Amino acid sequence: AAAGAGIGILQFFFAIAIAGVLLAHEEETRRATVIIAHRLAGDRGLEFTDLVLATVRSVTRGILGVALIQSLLAGLGWLAAGVPAAGLWTLLALLLSTAQVGVFPVSVPILVYVFFNGDTTTFVLLLVWSLAVGNIDNVIRPILLGRGMDVPMVVVFVGTIGGFLSSGIVGLFIGAVVLVLGYKLLVAWLGDAPTTINLR
Repeated sequence: AAAGAGIGILQFFFAIAIAGVLLAHEEETRRATVIIAHRLAGDRGLEFTDLVLATVRSVTRGILGVALIQSLLAGLGWLAAGVPAAGLWTLLALLLSTAQVGVFPVSVPILVYVFFNGDTTTFVLLLVWSLAVGNIDNVIRPILLGRGMDVPMVVVFVGTIGGFLSSGIVGLFIGAVVLVLGYKLLVAWLGDAPTTINLR
């Protein structure tokens, strides 16, 4: 398990390094990507290139962005309540939120700890705060995920979950891109199909 986690972390930082190099040469990267996409998909190459970029932005906002906001808000509540090692719990909440598990698996034992070791007012306030933070992703994610894309939000979401389960954090992007492109190819294929079929 530790080896798997280490490999996942290395993959994540490796992906960040590659992304940094590509962003440093953004115009050249885009031009090369468009040429390759045009060779593979013809006139739809530019459309698919823009779709990939939009998908990556969407996943960054809707998955990683929401996970960061949710874990930071939860961490602020734990810090205010005087929970020991609040920073460590916040990091764990970030990982679980990125994996779409949410912060509740961390919040529940912390609430139990505060109930037995803190005062009633602190417990009630932290309980209300935890419930609000734990459900905030249900409001923010549908707004951010798939925003500005001509693809249903559920397609992007399912792609990120499948990618994460198969390839870890890097899979969030790979899974979403693969499923979104597959969806658009299917729609394009169905759109190019004849409207009437002669069964004779």
